[in-house]
Amino acid sequence: MMTLEKFEEASEKVKEVILATNLIYSEYFSAQTGNKVYLKPENMQYTGAYKVRGAYYKISTLSKEERKKGLITASAGNHAQGVAYAAKIYGVPATVVMPTTTPLLKVNRTKSYGAEVVLYGSVYDEACQYALKLAEEKGATFVHPFNDETVATGQGTIAMEIFKELPTVDIILVPIGGGGLAAGVSTLAKLLNPNIKVIGVEPAGASCMKASLEAGKVVTLPTVNTIADGTAVKTPGDVVFPYIQKNIDEIIQIEDQELIVNFLDVMENHKMLVENSGLLTVAALKHLKCKGKKVVSILSGGNMDIITLSSVVQHGLIERGRVFTVSVLLPDRPGELVNVANIIAQMKGNVIKLEHNQFVSINRNAAVELKITMEAFGQEHKEQIIDALRKNGYDPKQESPTSLYQ
Repeated sequence: MMTLEKFEEASEKVKEVILATNLIYSEYFSAQTGNKVYLKPENMQYTGAYKVRGAYYKISTLSKEERKKGLITASAGNHAQGVAYAAKIYGVPATVVMPTTTPLLKVNRTKSYGAEVVLYGSVYDEACQYALKLAEEKGATFVHPFNDETVATGQGTIAMEIFKELPTVDIILVPIGGGGLAAGVSTLAKLLNPNIKVIGVEPAGASCMKASLEAGKVVTLPTVNTIADGTAVKTPGDVVFPYIQKNIDEIIQIEDQELIVNFLDVMENHKMLVENSGLLTVAALKHLKCKGKKVVSILSGGNMDIITLSSVVQHGLIERGRVFTVSVLLPDRPGELVNVANIIAQMKGNVIKLEHNQFVSINRNAAVELKITMEAFGQEHKEQIIDALRKNGYDPKQESPTSLYQ
């Protein structure tokens, strides 16, 4: 059972390995939402995520015999690093099975802590089944990333820290993948204050917990599809599910598109790199119907590889209207390209890329296609540029930008 005594024990134990992640008051998100918003930056944690808490506490409770057998786990990345780091401290071998889609950054960092990494399956659930098989074959001790009360207790120590800093907190927003973090945080939060509201947040493309709560039992999604790879889980944990049923007040689902915009918001306003799963609780802030409440968003991790980072930034700029592409048809005669460029320049637009296609029509005098990708200050400025092109006799058609800076 996850008891207050166990949470207190875990809180003392994890102090041996964690970094202080003090609450950050967000003026930006407070102004945006009408609530007093605080961020719990577990993205700044050692190993880049909260997972080291549960992994370290779990391993600390194992017997010497269990540790000698070696540890094995499955993870989409953050738990992998937590187990690898904790195993290194205890001097025991660790094997981690990770989905083949795991970002390279998480794979390499897991290896850097001395763990053996095996890539298997396209999603966490497939990697987990293979890890369980390996554990049985090798006789190793399996450390589940979320479906374990001891692991969940370690994760729940986050709530202890929140209450110490902000005893009057009204709402805690917690990401949900398999349910370990949410179970630990919500259980301890309710033990400390039965009136607090704990809201779980999961990606719409991997909403296994919401489906399970609605069914009244653990269910498995046929597929998952989300950029929030750390919460891309088909089946939530059956061990932690009763804690979720009892202590989570509500589930908010977030579309991937919302995460992209919030990535830029956090980066620009708080100068922090937060991975997509960690942004779930930030995106959920705008879904809250309350005002004037003290709200804590748990930023669960910050492990994002450069390719994903680049893609999210570009899509975020497009979503905000900071970058856009239009195509116009113009006669193939000298001066037309300069004329279009002058209109954009007068409107303070900045051209990134031009594509001049003379073969869009057999009649080049009537129709040469010009695709222009440019930067604007935002949606309003973008519309002003498009309107200026239209008033000067062009008929701009908006298109989806391709790779922006090539």
